[in-house]
Amino acid sequence: MIVLVLSALCFSTSNAMASSERPNIVVILADDLGYNDVGFTGKTDIQTPNIDKLASNGVIFKNGYVTHPYCGPSRAGLLTGRYQARFGMENNVSYSPNDKYMGLPLTETTFAKRLQTTGYKTSAFGKWHLGGAPHFQPNNRGFDYFYGFLDGGHNYMPSGVSIGGDGYSLPIVRNRKPTELNEYLTTAISRDASRYITENKGQPFMMYLSYNAPHMPLEAPEETIKKYRYIENPKRQIYAAMVDEMDKGIGMVIDALKESGEFDNTLIFFLSDNGGLYPDSWWPTFNWADNSPFRHGKVALLEGGVHVPFIAHWPKKIKKGQVFDGLVSSLDIAATSVALAGADDSDGLLDGVNLMPFITGTSKGTPHQALFWRLEEADNIWAVRTITGKYMQQGLPGVNHAYFDMVSDPTEQYNIVDKYPIEQAKLATLWNAWNQDNMQNILYQKAEYDKVQKDFYQNLYQENIREAKNRKNYIVK
Repeated sequence: MIVLVLSALCFSTSNAMASSERPNIVVILADDLGYNDVGFTGKTDIQTPNIDKLASNGVIFKNGYVTHPYCGPSRAGLLTGRYQARFGMENNVSYSPNDKYMGLPLTETTFAKRLQTTGYKTSAFGKWHLGGAPHFQPNNRGFDYFYGFLDGGHNYMPSGVSIGGDGYSLPIVRNRKPTELNEYLTTAISRDASRYITENKGQPFMMYLSYNAPHMPLEAPEETIKKYRYIENPKRQIYAAMVDEMDKGIGMVIDALKESGEFDNTLIFFLSDNGGLYPDSWWPTFNWADNSPFRHGKVALLEGGVHVPFIAHWPKKIKKGQVFDGLVSSLDIAATSVALAGADDSDGLLDGVNLMPFITGTSKGTPHQALFWRLEEADNIWAVRTITGKYMQQGLPGVNHAYFDMVSDPTEQYNIVDKYPIEQAKLATLWNAWNQDNMQNILYQKAEYDKVQKDFYQNLYQENIREAKNRKNYIVK
C-alpha cells in the first residue's frame, strides 16, 4: 500500500510538473506587412524596437513562409496546421453572417481546439476572417475568449464604427457581443490582450494575436504619423505609423507577460500573413509597403508574396541570436504547439513539423524538403520550393512559367526555366504528389460571391413583381 501511495504521489507530482512546464504560446500575426518593414529583416525607415528585440533574443527563420499570398487562406492554413488546399479553402471568406457555408469548413480542427482539450486557456484577438455565421466564429472554433472583428478588415478609428454598415464598420465583438471601441483599434486589441494575460496567469494559455495592421484602410494617430514626416511618400508615412503602433502594442503584451511572471516560459511566434501590397497592374497606387529584397508582393507566388518576416522567442528554451536557414512554414506553428502541449495529433492530418528539435539543434537539416503553393485557379497557378530550387507558374510578366536557383539567386532575379529540365521534372513530381491529396476550391471569390447574391435578390424581387401582376386585386362589396 505504501509503495502504491508513493507511486501515485510521484505520478501526480510528475504530471503537475509536466503541466507547469508546458509553455504559454502566443502567435502574433501582422497583416500585409512588407518583408523589409521591420528592423530585423534589414534596413528600414520604420521603428520596430519590440519586434526586433524578440528577434535578436530568439531565432530568425531566414526562409520562413506562409501557405498562401493573401489573407484568408493563409490564416486557414496557420490555424489548422494544414494546407488549405486540403479542404478547398483557397479564397478569402466573404463576410456573410447568414450564410452557413461561407467559412472555415467545420470538418477542420484548429490547433487552438487541440490545445483546449489539454487544459490550455485559448484566446483570439483582432482579425478573424474565417466566417461570420455563428458556428464559424472563434468561440465555436476552439477559442475560449474572443475580442475583435469577423470580416477581413476594419476601420481603425472609433469614428469609423457604425451599426448597420459593412463588416469594416461594425462594432467590435467580445465573446459574441458588441462592445465599444474608444481608442485606436490596434491599441485596443493590444490592451485587451494584455489584460487577458494578467487575468489568466498561472495556467497555460494559447493566444492568437491577429492584428489587422497594417492592412487597409490607411489610418493612424496623427502624432504617430508626424513621427514619420521624413518619409516622402504620404501613404507610406501612415503605413509606417500603423506598423509603429503595432510594435507598441506588442510591447504592451510583452510587458504584461513580464509583469505576470510568464515571459520566460512563453513561446512567441511573430510573422505576417503574406507580403505587403505591391504597386502593379492589380493595384497601381498601392505603393507603401517594402518587400525588398524580394520581388512583387501580396497575391504573388514570387518570394515577395509568401516569404515573410518570421521569428520565434522563448527564453526558457531557445538560445538567443540564432538564424535558421531551413525551410519553415506557418504550418509548423500548429505542429510545434500541439507537440509542446501534449495534444492529440493521432489523426495524422497536420502538415507541419515540430520546430523545437531543429531550433535546439537535436535535429539537423531542414524541417521541410519542399514547400507547396496553389491558388484558386488550381490548374495554372502553382509553385514548389526546395532548398535549392523553385519551380512555379503565375501570370506575371517574365515569370508566367519560371525556375529559379534559390542558392545563387534567392531573390528570383533570373528566370532560368527549361535550362535544368531534370531538376524541374523532380520539382514537378513533388508538386503533383502533394496535389493528389488536395481538393478543388469550394468558395466563391468575393466579387463573384457578391454578384451571385445581388443577382439572387434581384431575381427574387423581379419574380415577386411578376407574381403580383398576375394576381387579381380584392374586390370589396
